Amino acid sequence: MTVAAFRAILAVDICVRPASVANPLSMRAAAEIGYEMAMLAGSVAALEVLGAPDLAVITLSELAEQVRRVARAAPIPLLVDGDHGYGNALSVRRTAIELAAAGAAAVTIEDTELPGTGKQLLPIATAAAKIRAGVEAGAAIVVVGRTNAALVADRAELLARQTAFEETGAEAIFVAGVKTIEELDALAANARKPLILATAIKDATAADIAARGVRIWLQGHQPHFDAVGAHYRRLHLQRTGEEPADPDPRPLTKRLAQADDYVRWAKDYLS
Repeated sequence: MTVAAFRAILAVDICVRPASVANPLSMRAAAEIGYEMAMLAGSVAALEVLGAPDLAVITLSELAEQVRRVARAAPIPLLVDGDHGYGNALSVRRTAIELAAAGAAAVTIEDTELPGTGKQLLPIATAAAKIRAGVEAGAAIVVVGRTNAALVADRAELLARQTAFEETGAEAIFVAGVKTIEELDALAANARKPLILATAIKDATAADIAARGVRIWLQGHQPHFDAVGAHYRRLHLQRTGEEPADPDPRPLTKRLAQADDYVRWAKDYLS
């Protein structure tokens, strides 16, 4: 059972580096290579399903269908980025139930405004209520509280959110934006639940990170960008006989996803 396998990862004193997956084939590749678990990021799901940037335009039903396709492809646990839970606390309950039914082992629920760029934090009580709603939905899934406070707030706010989200019953705390060992030390000293870390920390090893209570440490989502770049390169060669001018897949992916248009639309419609 993948939920039990995910809980086992949280329970051991090592740090696991998950595979970033986008579709059934990448999930099978991760399992064949020997990854203990995989993650479907919100940004990757939006690109894979909609060809859109990570601005919460994907719907819960679209995400759940992609999770179903990915999770059934291999028996390793799948951690799913549930973004903001697709609405209020009641929506988060449904998110937990739908993603559990789709085969996800765990889901993260973050503390940011909907829709948005991840930089406008919800009031701490509102965010905690959403996470608690997911926990109390009773679904066969691990609910992880995610905070972006390290990106936009001071350390006191970050630690307050960590504590509040632990008290909801969340089984782990996912932290984005931590960049130094000193910041991680503060989180570790405050922690009662395992940590999931989203960002690289200069000169830190997996052992350094594991010693501070981090059980899952993301590696980024470069495989998906590389896949987009490889597909574009082959199509370009077949059509023109020449290599594309810009080999960097990140700006290519941004352009194909119409990211600049979405930024403009957000400014026009949401301001």
